[in-house]
Amino acid sequence: MEIQVIRSKKRAKTISARMVNGILEILAPAHISEEELKPIISRLQQRIEKRQQRQPADATDLAEMAKHLNKTYFNNALHWNTLSWSNNQEKRYGSCTPALKTIRISQRIATMPRFVQEYVVMHELAHLIEANHGPRFWALVNQYPRTERARGYLMAVGMEELDSPSDPL
Repeated sequence: MEIQVIRSKKRAKTISARMVNGILEILAPAHISEEELKPIISRLQQRIEKRQQRQPADATDLAEMAKHLNKTYFNNALHWNTLSWSNNQEKRYGSCTPALKTIRISQRIATMPRFVQEYVVMHELAHLIEANHGPRFWALVNQYPRTERARGYLMAVGMEELDSPSDPL
């Protein structure tokens, strides 16, 4: 695994890792020595590799998740033609084409915690009713009780803009 260390004078103590285009980026304070950083990088690398090895959810799991969310939050009012995992969504975590009633979920989230997957599916289901990211859309999405937690998780892994009022989903 290729590793790139990015040092910052703005970082006081924290060290974090994220995958960007197949490269493990380590974000570290500028003052930390290579010797101090080595064991931390090793642990972070192991954690990332373990996360990547998790078995991704299959299409059946995805369909069951959407059915459950539809029943719980939309009274089974939503209907879609296709719902599938996508391997070619590099910048988005999901997409919905309301006119065609198609939903695609990025394979990148398949190994994330279940509540994050559910949030992304909930987000895309809400687009079947509201195509934009306006107040009515967010009222639908926010019915899911773990929305804030899931958005925080996505922010923490660098997948969501911190200051973006609209979601890049």
